[in-house]
This record gives sequence, C-alpha cells and structure tokens, in this order.
Amino acid sequence: MEEPKTIYLADDDADDRFLIKEAMNQVEPTVNFIEAENGAELLDQIKNPDIPDPSLIMMDMNMPVMNGLETIEAIRTDPKLDDVPAVMISTSNDPVLETKAIKSGINTYFIKPNTFKGLIEIVQKLIHKFLSK
Repeated sequence: MEEPKTIYLADDDADDRFLIKEAMNQVEPTVNFIEAENGAELLDQIKNPDIPDPSLIMMDMNMPVMNGLETIEAIRTDPKLDDVPAVMISTSNDPVLETKAIKSGINTYFIKPNTFKGLIEIVQKLIHKFLSK
C-alpha cells in the first residue's frame, strides 16, 4: 500500500470497533480510521470536506438511529460514494439479511468471528480485495 488508506468504521459497540482497528493495525499499520457509532454519524463524517475520502467503509448491521441497510442505501444513492467499497461485519448470520445487504449495495458480508484470529483473517481478505490496489 503506497499511500495511507482511510477506513470509515460504523459500529455501535466500542469494543468491536477497537478489535477491528487492532486487527487492521496488526496487518496494515498505516491505515487511518474514522469511527462512528451509527449510520447517521457515518454519513455526516463522510460528507465532511475536512475528513479524507473513504478507501473502504465498514459497518455493522444493527445500529441505533440508522442501521446498516439504511446506511448502505444512502451511500449508494450518492454518486460520489457509489463506487467506494463497503462491507458489513455483523453478528447476524441470517441469510435473508445478508441477501438484503448485498442487494442494497454491500460488496461483502462477514459474520463477526468469535476469535481475534478470525478477525485478522477477515482483515487480510479486506486488504487483499479492496486496499491493495
């Protein structure tokens, strides 16, 4: 990775945000994170001209104020954000929700792993697929 990438991470669970950032920093320490507790806050941050454009958007499915489905639908209606890769990492393993997320514009859907090693594996896949270009 040549230039530092910026990842926007929306999850209402501070512990999950911390673990995702730790896993990413172990694999690719130059990544910058912009954190949000819900989809509405994420959208506000993405539209802030003083914050770097996203290289990748990561979000949870179940968040207060604006959930993951509502958030990805809003992202995909913005021409400036339409091609930014977005992934969902959720505790929900409901195939109906996964299908809705993909139809709404999520590039990839992951179920939150039970181990840090599992989280590292997800991060490695994300870097390879979306950030190593």
